[in-house]
Amino acid sequence: MTIKKDFSGLKKLSKNLEELGNKKSIALDELMNDTFISNHSKYKNFEELLNSSPFTVETAEDFKAIPDDEWDSYIGKNTEFDTWENMQRTAFKYYVKGEIKKGL
Repeated sequence: MTIKKDFSGLKKLSKNLEELGNKKSIALDELMNDTFISNHSKYKNFEELLNSSPFTVETAEDFKAIPDDEWDSYIGKNTEFDTWENMQRTAFKYYVKGEIKKGL
């Protein structure tokens, strides 16, 4: 009896890890994707979360100019997270899991 080994899943996992390791940055809209936002807030997507905030955000500079404590307060009241940093960390974990499992 011959046992056939299939390493295609392991090869794909290895390729996914390599591609993830080669990324220099992750766009905010990739990190705060629609699924993540809708699962952790009452909003459908990050744009809706931003537009519902008391801040005017039309550019990346506008977003960076929001005072950290005020943004943390908004995030704490409108998501499952107490701070923006915690939200980003959790989003990153979900992102990494998704990238590793891609195509498996």
